[in-house]
Amino acid sequence: MNELLQTFITTWLPHNVQAAMLRLDRLHPEIQGNKWFKLKYNLEAAQQAGKRAILTFGGAYSNHIAATAAACRMAHWPCLAVIRGERPPVLSHTLAKAEADGMELLFISREAYRDKQQTDWAALFPDHYIVPEGGHNDLGARGCEDILDLAHTTYTHLFCAVGTGTTLAGLVNAGRGEIIGISALKGALSLQHDVQALLKPGHAANWRILHDYHEGGYGKINANVIGFMNDFFRQTGIPLDGVYTGKMMLAVKKLAETGYFPAGSQLLCIHTGGLQGNLSLAPGVLCF
Repeated sequence: MNELLQTFITTWLPHNVQAAMLRLDRLHPEIQGNKWFKLKYNLEAAQQAGKRAILTFGGAYSNHIAATAAACRMAHWPCLAVIRGERPPVLSHTLAKAEADGMELLFISREAYRDKQQTDWAALFPDHYIVPEGGHNDLGARGCEDILDLAHTTYTHLFCAVGTGTTLAGLVNAGRGEIIGISALKGALSLQHDVQALLKPGHAANWRILHDYHEGGYGKINANVIGFMNDFFRQTGIPLDGVYTGKMMLAVKKLAETGYFPAGSQLLCIHTGGLQGNLSLAPGVLCF
């Protein structure tokens, strides 16, 4: 039995549509979901290049920061993260854990962070291997190609939440059927180009990104999302996060209710982890 593949039934899925979730959140207690796939070839490249440390980027609640810090701790790699915004009096749980894992945090203003591509980080930190924000590079996408090796199932529609587009690019490179990304960002139409830039030459898979299911924008977790996450857990036993997978599955629900899926459709939804982000919510808000 594939312990990572979980079929589920909900009140809103038509009886003639089958659905399963690839539970990447079960892969590791700290390096959850798609994070290890985006990191593994980057860490391998860092070692081959003879670098002595890792440098990456992210925000106060970044799943990528949390996973990179944990991975570097376990691999005994020094790591440095450039963090968006000034250092607050009290660190978020994500950054506090990253710092406890040994990650050095370098806080810069939001303006400087927005323009971070103008900084020559390689010159400033020549001993560091640079992993882009969210693991968004060719090696990150290559790692995400391996995700579907864990599925061992057929599907007509594949769903994935989209932040940087790295995971979606890897899935498109490896996948088949209709591949649908649900953007967690508001108005981020540039994601189309970001994904396209990571696709293999000549690859013509059937894929697209839907931009109308962000529920207010990146990191915005409203009562509608919370209510859906709780209801979904009660029906399926599957915990979701509010930034990515909660909105992805809410989009699947809305599509199902509009008759988007023909009879006989088989849905595969990728759980990209990120459950550590739920710790930013007040106790008792979620029922899991």
